[in-house]
Amino acid sequence: MQFKGRYGMRRNDMKLGLFLVQAGHHEGAWRDPNVPATGGIDIHHYAQMAALAEHAAFHFVFLADCPCVLERDHAHIARVSRNDGFEPLTLLSALSSRSHNIGLVATATTTYHQPYHLARMFASVDHLSQGRAGWNIVTSGAKFEASNFGDKDLPDHDLRYARAREFVQVVKILWDTWEDDAFIRNKQSGIFADTTKLHLPDHRGNYFSVRGPLNIARPPQGYPVLVQAGASDAGVRFAAELAEVIFTSAPSLAQGKRYYATLKEEARGLGRDDDEVLIMPGIIPIVGRTKQEASDKLQRLQSDTHIDVQMGLAERLLGFVIDLRSVNLDSLVPETLPQTNFTQSIQKLLLELAGQKKFTWRQLIRHISDSRTTSMVVGTPDEVADIMVDTFDQRAADGFNVMPATVPGGLKDFIELVVPELRRRGKFRSGYCGQTLRENLGLKRPLNRFTERM
Repeated sequence: MQFKGRYGMRRNDMKLGLFLVQAGHHEGAWRDPNVPATGGIDIHHYAQMAALAEHAAFHFVFLADCPCVLERDHAHIARVSRNDGFEPLTLLSALSSRSHNIGLVATATTTYHQPYHLARMFASVDHLSQGRAGWNIVTSGAKFEASNFGDKDLPDHDLRYARAREFVQVVKILWDTWEDDAFIRNKQSGIFADTTKLHLPDHRGNYFSVRGPLNIARPPQGYPVLVQAGASDAGVRFAAELAEVIFTSAPSLAQGKRYYATLKEEARGLGRDDDEVLIMPGIIPIVGRTKQEASDKLQRLQSDTHIDVQMGLAERLLGFVIDLRSVNLDSLVPETLPQTNFTQSIQKLLLELAGQKKFTWRQLIRHISDSRTTSMVVGTPDEVADIMVDTFDQRAADGFNVMPATVPGGLKDFIELVVPELRRRGKFRSGYCGQTLRENLGLKRPLNRFTERM
């Protein structure tokens, strides 16, 4: 059954993306005997994961990115597996020829790129994949990014979002510089391009000066699907205005419902319909045929995660505002910490969670090591499906960004055990309904702004 709200029809099937990292999302994943130690730089490993997800009719594969080593000391760097992996757009270009239906979404920062570069690269991936590309728009929020690009510190948090807003506007104009049928390629007449269908952006703004035009045809989707994950006040405004898919962290159903309602309301205020803005919180499923089997899987991962990794990750996600080696780990986490200029929404979410659950520092550090700010569900297929369906039905999600704790094992468990249960309940599709990522997500193909004005 579909249900109709005030703002139109909501489809009754959830969207599923695969959030893929080298070994899996648990910090101890790379030590699992069944996880390839060299997976981060093995195209066959990634192609296998994409093929599994495509066979299960996932909507897309998603790759995160940060152009720096995130950890600040050698004790932490020595024990993590995430500093040996492909640049996402390069990897998606390779995967475009090894897949047929599944969407390909990559992260790229607006802080340390130029609009022309990213417009050209994402248009290329969209053409290579015949319309399956998506761009996860981020502003840099990691401590050590700035020094890789000649800066001492990151720009101010809100300034990064102001720059990002103009950045996206410029990229979209560049994608529109050629009309869809501008390249006629007529060998008899000798005319390759109809220049009456060429439009110069000639953008002059606060942050960018870009003449254009782009030197590749308009992407098959018009624009690759625009994805965003901000949860700060600035991030929510940005997502409501520009994003079509929003990744979010929702450790509880109440928080998820609150975020969902806030984001949708803000988008409506900007004249957007509910089905133009898809909210997909992350979920880490650890699935067993019995509850004990699932719990044992988590316990093995925990035992493989060194305390240096746990504490280093917690310090980073809290914004590097505290040295955890100097605190009493059995004391309660305080209500506030100094504000960070890095990822503010994550710090806020973790402090709220610690307050609600009365966490000690030791408990918060373990929680962060297991799931960061994401909802982790440890249980049987029925229990995992129950949580997903309840979250979807109560309007806290339009779908989920599935984050296997290990790959390939955790992904196979989810596909073999949970996906059939979701289908049995009528909540997830059994095949692809369109050719492009937009079509499969139910998103409209944007009109060219220049022809729209004619």
